[in-house]
Formats: sequence, C-alpha cells, structure tokens
Amino acid sequence: MPAYVISMMSVHDADTYRQYTDRTPPIVKKYGGKFLTRGEAFTCIEGKEYDGRLVILEFPSKADVEAWFADPDYQEAMKFRHASSVMNYLLLQEGSANTEAPDPKL
Repeated sequence: MPAYVISMMSVHDADTYRQYTDRTPPIVKKYGGKFLTRGEAFTCIEGKEYDGRLVILEFPSKADVEAWFADPDYQEAMKFRHASSVMNYLLLQEGSANTEAPDPKL
C-alpha cells in the first residue's frame, strides 16, 4: 500500500531552509518516494486559514517512509529544517484499497 507524508510548516529563514530542500530530493528518491506537491500555492476551502508551506510526498509503503525518515543523510538535512522553520504537522497516512466504503470509525 502506498503511504503519504503531509508536511505543514512555517519557514522563517528561507536561505537556511534552501539548504534542506536542496538535499532532500535524492534521499526521497532513494526510498521510492516522490513529491506530489512541494510548496506550490494552495487554497484553504474550509477550516482554519493556513499560510505556511505544504508538502505532500508519496512512498511505496509505510516502511519506506520510516526508512527515509531514519536515513542518516535525511537526519543531517533535517538540521537545516529545524533551524529555519517550525513544523506545524508532519503526518504519515497509509493508503487503502477501500476508498469506496471506508469505515468512518477508523
């Protein structure tokens, strides 16, 4: 099953943050991941207004996400993200084949 990473953050130092974004694509690719969106403009259509950065990634599986996140090169790159932004949400969502009638209790 595919797994998705949804990242919502506020960047306060774009130059330092660029050192993070410059390093991440090959590490994501190493684990079969790809960026579905990476900081493009979005519209809040319901709920609390959000003006930060939104990134959505897709990986082949939850295990691939966990391996990517634990990768020493990614851990090193994250130092730049931590220094330049505040993470509001970093979510991991597993995909499901049951999209027609999903259980609302889950």
